[in-house]
Amino acid sequence: MDTIYIGYDPREHVAVRVLMESIERHASRPINVVTLNVMGLRRSGLYRRTPHVDSTCWGNPPSKDMVDAFDGRPFSTDFSFTRFLVPFLNQLEGFAVFMDCDMYFRKDPCLLFDEFAKQDGPAIHCVQHQYDGGGQERKMYGCLQTSYSRKNWSSFVLYNCGHPAHHMLTVDDVNTKPGRWLHNFQWLPDDEIGALPDQWNWLDGHSDESTDPANVHFTTGGPWFGEEAGLGYDTWKPKREIDARYSQEWLELAREFAVLPTPAETQ
Repeated sequence: MDTIYIGYDPREHVAVRVLMESIERHASRPINVVTLNVMGLRRSGLYRRTPHVDSTCWGNPPSKDMVDAFDGRPFSTDFSFTRFLVPFLNQLEGFAVFMDCDMYFRKDPCLLFDEFAKQDGPAIHCVQHQYDGGGQERKMYGCLQTSYSRKNWSSFVLYNCGHPAHHMLTVDDVNTKPGRWLHNFQWLPDDEIGALPDQWNWLDGHSDESTDPANVHFTTGGPWFGEEAGLGYDTWKPKREIDARYSQEWLELAREFAVLPTPAETQ
């Protein structure tokens, strides 16, 4: 069965719910959906990375500007590194997608597997964005917006989990290598990184407005951080008219799935 792993962060639980509902709505066949819960991965022994002790408190919700204790670099979410465990969670066989939680499908995710999940294909497929953060200094909860090569490539990845090139990656690598090594897929030769069309990881504030997205990625924040969501935030607004259109689409889905309060409940 096709599997989608979703990066989970408790601060974005609403976004996770909408993403899962969008998968169920659009998928043309059953899909196995797994959320990557960092505490569960810690208990299993697969994940040992930790923020620097000065940047958060153990057992409490993550704070902004967490700093990784291994490479000394800031990171934003609970799933910044856990995403690279997907080949191992999938037992180094079959195909699986990892995706950030700040997304939602507008088309059938099974089409991705049907077109690109080929045994003789590359080790991974991803949309190869040329993106530097869109000029933002802060994102989400005020987290630092950092720029690095291949930014957002790792936010939506189709893994060929049984590919021999993944034998060059270990669980210890995921737990100790610098974040930039992981996010740049440095265990893979460049010719084992296949390209996906932009529609599979369409970035708000950046991607071509003429593209009809199969999957929208609110990489600058997301409508759940906006006043209209009724969750007590007013820290995000869409940059472009097209971004506002997809924001409204997401809000309609969230209310339909009873994930957000109705406008009457927020008055």
